[in-house]
Amino acid sequence: MPNPVRLRAATLTATAVTLSVLLAGCGGGTQERDGDLTKQKLSWKSCPAPSEAEGGGAAPSPLPDGGAWQCATLKVPLDWSHPKGDTIGLALIRAGASGAADRRIGSLVFNFGGPGGSGVTTLPAFGQDYAKLRTRYDLVSFDPRGVGRSDPVECLDDKQLDQYFQQDATPDDPAERTGFVDSTEKFNAACEQHSKKILPHVRTTDAARDMDLMRQVLGDEKLHYFGISYGTELGGVYAHLFPSHVGRAVFDAVVDPTQTAEQSSLGQAKGFQLALDNFAADCVSKAEGCPIGDTAEDVKARIARLLKDLDRKPIPGVLPRELTETAATGGIAQALYSKDFWEYLTEGLEQAYDGDGRVLMVLSDALNGRNEDGKYSNITAANVAINCADDKPRYDTAYVEGKLSEFRKASPVFGDYLAWSMLSCTDWPVAGAADHPDVSAPGAPPILVIGNTGDPATPYEGAGRMVNALGKGVGVELTYKGQGHGAYDSKNRCVQNAVNGYLLDGKVPAAGTVCS
Repeated sequence: MPNPVRLRAATLTATAVTLSVLLAGCGGGTQERDGDLTKQKLSWKSCPAPSEAEGGGAAPSPLPDGGAWQCATLKVPLDWSHPKGDTIGLALIRAGASGAADRRIGSLVFNFGGPGGSGVTTLPAFGQDYAKLRTRYDLVSFDPRGVGRSDPVECLDDKQLDQYFQQDATPDDPAERTGFVDSTEKFNAACEQHSKKILPHVRTTDAARDMDLMRQVLGDEKLHYFGISYGTELGGVYAHLFPSHVGRAVFDAVVDPTQTAEQSSLGQAKGFQLALDNFAADCVSKAEGCPIGDTAEDVKARIARLLKDLDRKPIPGVLPRELTETAATGGIAQALYSKDFWEYLTEGLEQAYDGDGRVLMVLSDALNGRNEDGKYSNITAANVAINCADDKPRYDTAYVEGKLSEFRKASPVFGDYLAWSMLSCTDWPVAGAADHPDVSAPGAPPILVIGNTGDPATPYEGAGRMVNALGKGVGVELTYKGQGHGAYDSKNRCVQNAVNGYLLDGKVPAAGTVCS
């Protein structure tokens, strides 16, 4: 993907919804304050079809037991520094607990990542994966401020985004660099033009305060929480701000809270290269042979040559668009988010070598939030807005050029791509808050922190650093020796038993537990 959307921000679950459709071929608006927001009553109703900003599609299907998904709008302050001022609406979704009423614990709030992923569309798409947790919890998710139906950040329109994602995000000469910088500036200027009022108020600290208001309105003494990918950063910030309000919490696919934007991008270069190494080794290990290379090194060398060839001459993709080097790189990255996608990557590469870029472009479209009808969700716009509001560092072209060799060493395939991503916030209209989030949470109860050794987007080392940053007696680390982004949805029984045991019965796994 082009530079503004960092790879670490893409949500596996949200993009998987789009991917499955492509490969097969409730709030918003500023309102005046109306009383004490903690006393508001949510009006739960049948859920509408997702908005275009949420990704479009049909209204969620009934639950397997015949129950219905319900949606509501939560009023929150636009500006938490002036909590009695104007409000905006956050779109919420829930599935009521399926078990006996006297066994119900409360609500379990999910954030699936991004930043920029719609929880209102993701939870019902994958709700069955959490059926066991629903026996004792209402499953709840939401579109964070600036996302989906919750006063979405708007930047470029669909036609402009098609052009934007066709740009060369790994410029090789002065003319390409100028074009790349100009494109980024135009994107950021469009965000300011269309969303000026919301841009200063989409920081992770704002979303964490929203969750504490949500907790109160839902009627829960503690926030029981399941955060995935960026959702772990949001959960960590919540724990820092409200340690005494933390209930049972799980962090899966953990963002490293100690890193700057540059360190995060470099870590991702290493993480995605590791995932590509694992993909190549897996392909050549198959008894039926690997159609895209004779050895793991051959597989990776052919991929590198393909990208260079596409830089010189793109091939037909999803017509009328072409598969460029940038789109192919994004498509490869998307497929590395889950081992379940590796077969699509093999197919896409095999076809691309024969001059057909459709599968790799479909993968790239899924990453960028583009539906088969050509409409985009607002995940790109929201992702940029939240990251740039959070991250204080600003980098320029000369700085990136000085870092290229280090990034290329980390990954011959993804290095340039991720190095140039550091320019995304350079001329952003809102100043960044900090070098990295503060997640120290003294006094909070145990938080289960799960690291996946093969995770490309949130490398494994981040889990240990999250545990240390949360503070003594808070973070409890569990290691999953697997592939892909996240652990619980891998269906690994050891991981799921540990998570379910903690969330349902309060049984904290032993620190250092390893699942494989």
